[in-house]
Amino acid sequence: MGKEPNVVGVKVLEQNGVNVKELIKALVYNASVEFTAYYYFTNLRAHCVGMEGEALKGIIEDARLEDLSHFESCLSRIYELGGKLPLEAQDFIKMSGCEFLQLPTNPIDTKAILEKCLKAEQGAIVNWNKVCIMTHGKDPATYDVAKDILREEIEHEAWFLELLYSRPSGHMRRKFPGERPHTQKHSRALG
Repeated sequence: MGKEPNVVGVKVLEQNGVNVKELIKALVYNASVEFTAYYYFTNLRAHCVGMEGEALKGIIEDARLEDLSHFESCLSRIYELGGKLPLEAQDFIKMSGCEFLQLPTNPIDTKAILEKCLKAEQGAIVNWNKVCIMTHGKDPATYDVAKDILREEIEHEAWFLELLYSRPSGHMRRKFPGERPHTQKHSRALG
């Protein structure tokens, strides 16, 4: 393969105090969570049945499609920084630790489904906040992506809190499924 290239974009971040290896590790982990959440939200959404379930599908669909956008939004930064995704999809999915998003014992229990969705969004907030802290004032490119994903994850949490606890969220339906108002500039997912 030859000599390692001089990657100024990485060297500047290191000079700014960014631990690039740890940042790549966090981004790959977060990408695995977003990808796996997209899969599980697809399955959870399908099990929202009846009148109550039908009303929930649109909200879960918005969160589901935006998780796909979050996955795609961080991919270019992973590769720009010299990282890569695992070769095996199973390894990538296992890395996420999202087994808690499997269908509940009663697969059509909408409250249990919403609780799983809320837990996923809260975990994503913690994960993306860590990346924001790692990059704030040091890596504007990664910070821009992470803060936009964090903003959407906070919105998703508010939606599920509203549904579970009757806590107003100020939620207005997206103009179209997967609108992703904050991350659309980072991802080509969904057109």
